[in-house]
Amino acid sequence: MRAFAHPTRHRILRDIGPDGATISQLAHRLGINKGNVAHHLGVLVEAGLVGKGATRTVRGGTEQYFVKTARIYRFGAGESGEATKAMLATVADEIPADDEHLLLHRVIRLTARQASALGEHLESVVHGLSPANPREAEHGVLVSVYRRS
Repeated sequence: MRAFAHPTRHRILRDIGPDGATISQLAHRLGINKGNVAHHLGVLVEAGLVGKGATRTVRGGTEQYFVKTARIYRFGAGESGEATKAMLATVADEIPADDEHLLLHRVIRLTARQASALGEHLESVVHGLSPANPREAEHGVLVSVYRRS
């Protein structure tokens, strides 16, 4: 859970992409220094969420690609909900940049069975989406069904 408890790690997992990425590429995409990227990648590698991929020679040096170990990550809230808060912090930083974003929040009473069915339906809708051409804009999709306390 510690690996999911920092917003930068969520950003790295999001920006590694399907073909992997190097520390330099991630530093450029995220706008942070290579040392920070290397540190957070180390935590993700140690946790088994990211692995080492191919290498390539660039200007006499070797660059290591890092790849995700899974297409989908499921994580609990962690201690005090830190993993969820970290993930939501990364999303909260992105949403305001899109003037046409859609963000809905509704509180409704549901049976456990209804909540489970709704979660399964939303998950199938999101995972059923086919990616568009790589030249198209990326969009974030945030879906949650949770029980309020």
